Amino acid sequence: MMRPSNAEAGWFPKIFKDLRFIGLVYLLIVLIATGIKYFVLGIKYYQEGGLPYTHYNNYIIFKQSFFHLLQHKDLYLAYPYKYWDLYKYSPTFSLLMGLFAFLPDFAGLVMWNLLNALLLYWAIRSMPILAEQKEKAYILWFITQEMLTSIQEAQSNSLLAALIILAFNAFEKRKVWLAALFIICSFYIKLFGIVAAVLFLFYPDKLKFIGWSFLWGVFFLLIPMVVITPESLWFQYNNWLRLLAQDHGASHGLSVMGWLYTWFGLEVNKLLVVLIGALLFCLPLIKFRSYGDLTFRLLYLSSILIWIVIFNHKAESPTFVIAMCGVGIWYFIQPANWLHYTLVILAFVFTSLSPTDLFPRFLREYLVIPYVLKAVFCIFIWFRIVSQALLGGYKTRPLQYQNAN
Repeated sequence: MMRPSNAEAGWFPKIFKDLRFIGLVYLLIVLIATGIKYFVLGIKYYQEGGLPYTHYNNYIIFKQSFFHLLQHKDLYLAYPYKYWDLYKYSPTFSLLMGLFAFLPDFAGLVMWNLLNALLLYWAIRSMPILAEQKEKAYILWFITQEMLTSIQEAQSNSLLAALIILAFNAFEKRKVWLAALFIICSFYIKLFGIVAAVLFLFYPDKLKFIGWSFLWGVFFLLIPMVVITPESLWFQYNNWLRLLAQDHGASHGLSVMGWLYTWFGLEVNKLLVVLIGALLFCLPLIKFRSYGDLTFRLLYLSSILIWIVIFNHKAESPTFVIAMCGVGIWYFIQPANWLHYTLVILAFVFTSLSPTDLFPRFLREYLVIPYVLKAVFCIFIWFRIVSQALLGGYKTRPLQYQNAN
């Protein structure tokens, strides 16, 4: 039997390796999926009070947060007659949603989903990792289903993944001010985006990065004051931090904590698990001599993208576009072997396909969901990445920089 190869898949039709064609496919996916959500599925009803909510409820939450900010209302209260669930993002994110808020819902929803999908496409396309483009094409196809899952829920996860990858690209091109901008932007979308800041250790101009991060951090912290008073902004930040603190114990999610609980019955302290995960995450940083190895840096990028999902106790299905970006980069940057081939197939089946109609419903209900299998193989792959980065279990291919100017 032939050894699987992710670099010599001659059967892959040439047009599917064309990055422009993939960009067109991403565009069509967004337009079709958004159209179905808006025009076909219509309104859905929740049991709690029988109130009507749209199938693009998350977008309505984001949009209304901008108007609540303008009106000096508490962003973090429930507004059941407008949308289901709570707003959990920063006041800065509310302000930035003003770019879409004044548009009709369909136009705003399309633009929001296009921003998420096409920025992720561009982030991967512009990665300075290969002289040839086919590995980027494989990565883009590999994450397509997860990208679709995220935009179907009008989530921000594709945007977050894109910002982290763009930060890596900026570091590789020695544009530290831009890397700092992307990382700080990701932080103000979801706090765990700040984990990507660890990348600065691999590059020169560390003090410049710290300085730019401080400047961008202060800028985004205070920018809501263009529409509200300092007192109102302080009020919003206090309420946001209070909500996050209350939210911490709510669930295990599709995470390491959920895996330990459903497989082994362990009700572990979430903070302790995160601290252990952070220690394992940082261990390969002792390999100072590997910092100059592009493959090592790409492994660390993959580790970041997976870590921020599997150690997030609130991780849900649409979040996994971030982790699967990490899985795709990890798999396609190195020569194939049977272990990696098996892990990536299992991850694709149970992470990407299990929520779809392609997967048998009874298996999803009695196996995948109860045993958090959507997360499990991403967890196994993350441990494999850590072992490779720490023990040197990887081969360096001639991955070439693109023009850094």
